[in-house]
Amino acid sequence: MVHISICKVIFKSINCEYYFDTITYVSDSQVFNFLHFFTFYLVIYKLFINLNSLLLFRIIKNKYKNYYLTPNLFLMNSIEILDKDSITAVKLLPAAIEITSQERRMIKDAAVHLHRKYGSYENRDFIRHVHQLASYFLPERILNIAADFASDFSKDQYGALIFKGLMDIDQEEIGITPSNWQSADSSKFNLYGFACALVHGALPSKPVQYYSQRKGGGLIHAIIPDEKMRETQTGSGSATDLYVHTEDAFLKHQADFLSFMYIRNEEQVPSTLYSIRSHESIGENFKPLFERIYKIPKDANLETDVNEEETLDSVLYGNFRLPFMRFDAAEQLFNPDIQQSEEAHHCLSEFWEEARHLIYSDFTPQAGDVILVNNHLCAHGRSAFRAGVRNIDGVEHQCQRRIMLRMMSKVSLIDMRAHTLTDDPFFVIEEHLGKNFQQLQNV
Repeated sequence: MVHISICKVIFKSINCEYYFDTITYVSDSQVFNFLHFFTFYLVIYKLFINLNSLLLFRIIKNKYKNYYLTPNLFLMNSIEILDKDSITAVKLLPAAIEITSQERRMIKDAAVHLHRKYGSYENRDFIRHVHQLASYFLPERILNIAADFASDFSKDQYGALIFKGLMDIDQEEIGITPSNWQSADSSKFNLYGFACALVHGALPSKPVQYYSQRKGGGLIHAIIPDEKMRETQTGSGSATDLYVHTEDAFLKHQADFLSFMYIRNEEQVPSTLYSIRSHESIGENFKPLFERIYKIPKDANLETDVNEEETLDSVLYGNFRLPFMRFDAAEQLFNPDIQQSEEAHHCLSEFWEEARHLIYSDFTPQAGDVILVNNHLCAHGRSAFRAGVRNIDGVEHQCQRRIMLRMMSKVSLIDMRAHTLTDDPFFVIEEHLGKNFQQLQNV
């Protein structure tokens, strides 16, 4: 007897979404083959007949092979029907993976074991062996999803994964949210640091730290709203929307992958994501974005000197049909101190006019959720909010301010070796587009 899992698709005509459930059958090999092919073509046929859409037929045919073998992969995912009355538009969205209670328990047990063995996720022995440890400790489904995500640059890859409920968060242990990240007790995040590092290890990608970010500050950064910085375009801000941006767009060796683990989000602040793959195509009007004519200033909390301001680079790079991007809307378009050339400003404005309508902001993270981002495909940001205040049916309630943990990683340490500390290849000292911090150049 063979246990198999087959996904059934339920189409809800009211809101035009797909829901994937798991049905378990027990069958011999002949029944397995029958159910396998019959279920596949029945789903395709019914959707095609009911929706009368060649476009949807093509999408489901190409996508279904990935879904029916992956139980518990519930999707906001990759494809969404936008028009509620007719099939008029298809939008690419990030995949959302529901972590099962068994998987969550496995990840927690792994973090506890590694904490006992290594003491800290900063331990260099742990980081050096993080790929092997991820393969050993993480649930197989998570390993497979992460591996596929890391090497998929196709037109159907959004560039972001949402792991819903990756970890249970001990809110009592975390305690009151500190006034800023400088006041945070990093030891309280130790278990969560191990869990995040294992996810990066599954890609596989090695956690690193950047001197341009808090002068290093460790492999994990606690992102906490700071009242003194509430108006800034930084993670510590809150009063204004944080424009979507690829992390450290001003670096040649920016992080390949980012993870954002939400320790708490009681204000219920939506996250925002924007993928370069959300555009139907990269047409002729986007070709100028491949030219090195754009100023890419450093973050708002870093000073950009005159020479750096004149250093130019492209916004899109890599494959012309399926490109990567480095983009920071706040600094490149809306920073009044940065004067782009007339041509560059025109091209950026046209790009932004299309891109801003493709921003995804329908996901509100809960405690224990993790968003994993390919930093070459997907930009991130967040909506404005009142720190420490939650609005419930128009009534404001005091709450604990949000805490998010960010980890960054690189697939290869070799390509950026000229931009890391001599004795620490995990510590990046690049300051701006290939130039290192002078005071660290010979360290």
